[in-house]
Order: sequence, then C-alpha cells, then structure tokens
Amino acid sequence: MSFEKYFKASSYATIVSAMLALFLAGGLHFGLAICFAAVAVLAWKFEDTKWQLSERTGLLVVLLSVPLFIIDWQFQKATGEPAGRFGVTALAHLIIFLAAVKLLQVKKDRDWVFLYLISFFEVLLAAGLSFSPVFLGTLTLYLLCVLSTIIAFEIHKGKRSMPEAETRLLVAPDSRIFNVSRPRSRRQVEATRLPWVALTLMLLIFVLALPLFLIAPRSGAAALLRGGSGLSNFVGFSETVNLGEIGTLKRDNAVVMHVRVEGTPASKPLRWRGIALDEYTGRGWRKSQVARRTEQKTSERGLFQLGTTEALNRVTAQTVFLEPIESPVLFAATRPIAIQGDFQVLRVDAEGSIQVRKLGFDRLMYKALSDMTEPDVATLQRDRQRYPASVERYLQLPDSLDPRIEARANAMVVNAHARNRYDVAKAIETQLQQDYGYSLDMKATGPDPLADFLFNVQAGHCEYFSTAMAVMLRTHGIPARVVNGFLPGEYNEAADVYTVRQSDAHSWVEVYFPESRSWVTFDPTPAAGRTEPVSSGIVAQLGKYAAALELIWFQYVVGYDKQEQRSLANYLNSQLFEFRRTLSAMLAVARGAVDSQPYLIITILAALILLPLLLFAITRVRRLGWRRALLVEAEPAIHKRSVIVFYERMMQLLEQRGFQRDAYLTPLEFAGTTNLNAAMEVTRAYNRVRFGGQELSKKEISEIEEALNELEADVFDKP
Repeated sequence: MSFEKYFKASSYATIVSAMLALFLAGGLHFGLAICFAAVAVLAWKFEDTKWQLSERTGLLVVLLSVPLFIIDWQFQKATGEPAGRFGVTALAHLIIFLAAVKLLQVKKDRDWVFLYLISFFEVLLAAGLSFSPVFLGTLTLYLLCVLSTIIAFEIHKGKRSMPEAETRLLVAPDSRIFNVSRPRSRRQVEATRLPWVALTLMLLIFVLALPLFLIAPRSGAAALLRGGSGLSNFVGFSETVNLGEIGTLKRDNAVVMHVRVEGTPASKPLRWRGIALDEYTGRGWRKSQVARRTEQKTSERGLFQLGTTEALNRVTAQTVFLEPIESPVLFAATRPIAIQGDFQVLRVDAEGSIQVRKLGFDRLMYKALSDMTEPDVATLQRDRQRYPASVERYLQLPDSLDPRIEARANAMVVNAHARNRYDVAKAIETQLQQDYGYSLDMKATGPDPLADFLFNVQAGHCEYFSTAMAVMLRTHGIPARVVNGFLPGEYNEAADVYTVRQSDAHSWVEVYFPESRSWVTFDPTPAAGRTEPVSSGIVAQLGKYAAALELIWFQYVVGYDKQEQRSLANYLNSQLFEFRRTLSAMLAVARGAVDSQPYLIITILAALILLPLLLFAITRVRRLGWRRALLVEAEPAIHKRSVIVFYERMMQLLEQRGFQRDAYLTPLEFAGTTNLNAAMEVTRAYNRVRFGGQELSKKEISEIEEALNELEADVFDKP
C-alpha cells in the first residue's frame, strides 16, 4: 500500500469508527448508520475521480443542512421524544450529514481537518449518551485510528512542502541494490509501520494515564452512569400500594439490579427487602403516620450504621448495582445493619426501609451488610410474652373487613392444631400455599379484592397471598406487616452476581415475636410464584459474559471512588507484604544453602551468568560468521571505505565517457543525467552508506563490483 492510500484509508477509518461509537451509544438509528456506511464506501470508490463533488457544490449542500437541522429538530419534538433527547438526536443527524457531504467532496487539507473535528464531536456526543464497556471498545478503536491519522496527515503535509532537490538526497526507496521491481518498497514498509507507531503511542498514553486513574477517584462517580434507560412505571415501592401493582411490575423483564453476595447463609433464602407497609386499607397497603417518620443517618467514611450484630460470621455482605429507577428505596437482604456508599443523606423509616434522595436516572453502586439470622423454631414456639404497645398498629384492620376472612383463618388454625403464635403463622402460610393457585392474571376485583381472591377466584400472585396472611394473623391478634421487594433473581456464574429483574418483584410477610424482639419472615406464595427461571443456551451464556464485563466496567472504572481507592491500596499493601515475606524466606533458604554447600552454589551462579553469554555468542556467530562476529567496529569502516572507493572509481569511468558533474548537482541527480542503471545503483548505495548510516552486505558489494566491471567494459569497448 502506498503512503497516500494509507493516509486516506486511515482517515476513513477514523471517521467510520466515530460513527460506530455514536451508533452503539444509541445516538443513531440502525438504518441511518447503514446509509452512512454506504456513503463512506462510495466516497472511497470516488476518490480522485470525476464523480467527487466539487468544493462549491459541497459548500452549497452544507449550507442546506441548516434548514434541514431546524426541520429535524421540530420533527423530533413533535414525535414526542423525551425532553432534551430530541435535541441530541437532531444534532447527531446534523453531524452525520456534514460528514457524509465532506466525504463525497474533493478534499483539501482543511476538509480533512474538518472531518477529523466532526469525528471528535461524534465521539464526544457518544460519551454523553453512554459510558459502557461497548463505548470503551469503540473509543479505543477511535484513538488508535486518530493517532495513526494525525501522524500520516503531518507526513502528508510535510511531504508536499519538501523541495524536490532535497528529496533526491534521500536514501534510495528500495532496500536491495538491483531489484527495483521488488513489491515492498521502503515507502510501503514505512507505511505499514505507522499503525504500530500509533498503537505504541496509545499504549504509552494508557500507561502514563493509569497512575492518574488510580490516584484520582471520580468525584461522586459512584452514583453516576447516565444512560437514559431508567425504569419507568416502577410501582409497588411507594408509601401507598394497591393490590395488583406488584403483578403489573412482574410482567416486565427489565433488569432492576445486579447483586454480588459474600458469605450467604445456606439455610436462609435470599430476598432483597425494599419497603414495609403497616396499614391495610381494604384495597391495598400504605404507611401509617408513625411509619412515615424517618431517622437521618450519618456516615463515617461513607459507612452508615443501621444496627448491630452479635457475631461477624453472621453478616452477609452484598454489593448492589442498582439501575435507574423511579423510587428512592435502597434494596438489601433482610435486616441490614450497615450501608456503605457515596450518599449525602440516608434515611431509615420506622419499618426499617432505607431511602436516599430521589435517584432519577442515576445508576448506583453501594454495599450492604445484613444479619439474616432469625431465632430458631423452638425459641419462637416458646414465645408467649405480651406484645408492647408500640406494635399495636400492626393489628389494625379496616371496619369493612369481610367476616369470612377471620372464619377462614380460624379454620386453618384449628385444622393444624396450632397452639402458639409460630404454629398459627406456619399453619396459615402452609394452607395458603396448598389451597390456592398462583397466577399473574389479576382477576380479583370489586370493593374487597382480598375477599374476592379468597372465596371466589382462589388464584392470584404474591400480593394477594401476603395480604391474606397478614390480615388473617391480625384477626388472631398477631402483629404482621407486608414487605415488598424482590426474589434473589437468576444467578450469573460468569459475573458471580444475581441478576434481578422486575419480574422478580415479590411480596411476603414479616411477623413480630416480642421475646426475641425480631421480625420473622414468612412467605405464603406457592412454589410456582417463587421459582426462578434458568436461562440456557449459547445466547444466554454470552449475555451473562456481557453482563459480567459491564459490571466490572461500572465497578472499577465508572464507580471507582475513594472506597475503591482504599480497597485497592489495602490490596496492594497486603500483596507487597506477602512479597516481602516470600522474598525473606527465599533469602533465608539461599543463605542456608550457601553455608552448607558454597561450591555448588557458586557453580550454579556461574552457569546462570555464562549460559546467556554463550547463547549470545552462538547466535552472533551463526548470523555473522566467525570473522564478522569477532569484529565490532572494523567491519562498518571497511564497508564505508569500500563504497567510497567504488564511487570514486565510478566517477573516473564516467569522466572517461565524457560525463562531468556540475557543482549544483547532487550525486543522485548527476547519476540520473547519465541514463546508466549501473551509475544510479552505485550512487544509491553510496547515499545509503554515506548519508544513511547503513551497511552493505558482501552480496551487495559483489553486485556493485559487477556493475562497475560492466561500466568499465563499456568504456574500454567504446571506439
């Protein structure tokens, strides 16, 4: 590939990679991206042909883009694009249009610069739309292309500005003396080196930027990954929830969060607790005035303490990657005792629900510590202590409650022969699981949906089951509340996380036991409503690896904050300590070996030192031969002196043939006036050695000798 062709190919690659970054960030429609790619192919085909647009035509088309941009802006606004989004879309269309016009036009240096600037704005716009691992890949590709293009562009400009008289002084373009038709000339070799130069520069930039990346954490970045993909219609986690809203949420498979768990107790099923509701209205649940009271928690280095635990081995650590949702609720395993994250304010209500400022369309990463331990069954069955006045609100029931509900609860308890509070709760839980079916179809309606569910439809989703159990327990004087959250989700072994979707939304019951002062979890939903789907197949596996990459990117790049910085510092410090200890142990072993067998150690060290030298000597002898391998500086001097002697001999032969070199002619220019191939090749070799600092091989010297012999024969044969 010639240099000019390489320069244009690198420029096109820069522009196309920028378009690719914008497309993958969601700034371009697929059809528009295909059209631009087709334009790029046509522009490449039309390079240096009559089909290229003239500079004047290109200017007129560019001016036409202004009214088109205004029309596009109004169209995007009229079609209902989200606020602020239609402007971004119209701007992306304008940039792509300008790039397409300039590609099809006859291009001068200023046009190439204009295209490079457009590509930069495309990447900048893509960065504003997405900052995902996919964007990192396209950004890396763009940087590699743009570095190579800038280098080629400067060479392209400098090549045109260099006078021809100076270029004739350069080393001959071919790397062999007498093979001018060799397909890979020196210019081609240099052109192929430019991508490697660009790659080296990019790696150097990365190495130099890495310390800054590790030293300077992103300010507040642990709470940022704006992608505009917030979950709308996210119901079920507000202060008032009507029966059926969780079922609406479960029909959507959108990802809510990813959770990485450490130290999970095997005996306790995972659930991600969100919000607890204590007041039943007859048609749904809401927080009472007491439950709405919140306590603001303060942090110590980003750690908010919510409670205590009796032993550290009971703590379950979770790292939560929460997608943008329309709710201020944070999710964690049951009974969180601490939250660690980059939050300014964290509040906990009377039901133990954790809330931060409204998240909007921010993605969050935080760590939660939970003590999921509950009292054993025997302890709960022995609990006969009276309830304190503070839990009386968990016995509230509406005046219009259907009396059949209490009767059905009594029948369940009598049939199970329950004699204590725990057995009553277990009996109601078991009977609801066995006697009723699970369904996402919300058929229970009317002024009393709970009674319709229990006595007519007899099938529903988790909300109806948890409501039924909580209300039935209250009719028996047992405090209970409803909790809305999520099932653990599908486990992704590639990322070691649970992927939690909206379809994993769940509702269960917490029952209070006064002796241990604990809220114990019960789940009356049948097994069909608590079974997690398992994805299989190649596509599902690739999706898991993609999720793993995205989480790594978010945790260690976007969410790299002071906490991650401290964790990294502690890890490096522990590794350094381990290395020092290992090194000390190795030195102690070495000292003992030297003391016991000194001659053997000296022999081994000598062998380790001499072996590389022996290998180097063998390699040098095989490559250069015995004579050249022993010479360090004499050989180049012989070559240089030889070629000067050859050149002087050639000049004498040319003078005998009547050629005289004028003072203003360079050696290569003078050789060109003779029209003799031998003169040209000897002069090129002379320039390479004299001005290029190169060496000639024995074969090349032999070829020069043959050329001079031919020239000498022509002189003597000349009449």
